Amino acid sequence: MISINEYFGGNVKSLGYVSSIGKSTIGVMEAGDYEFGTSTHETMIVIEGEMIVKLPDSTEWTIYKAGESYQIGANKKFQVKVSEQTSYLCQYK
Repeated sequence: MISINEYFGGNVKSLGYVSSIGKSTIGVMEAGDYEFGTSTHETMIVIEGEMIVKLPDSTEWTIYKAGESYQIGANKKFQVKVSEQTSYLCQYK
């Protein structure tokens, strides 16, 4: 079954699904600044656009462009900035 997720007043929307490799979401972020929290390990893959990310325990912001990915451990918070609509695939472990 496909689930529909909406966050930050509709500025982040995703579709959740389960495949043979596990649970994933595919979504789009509007331009803005966001803070997310994790409950499981996540791998975030940028599909289109770019994300400027401050990972947990980091003081640096890093730019991730289409085709690049980053990982976040379980029970962590991280910050994301996007300057234009950006699509992503998030895989959960």
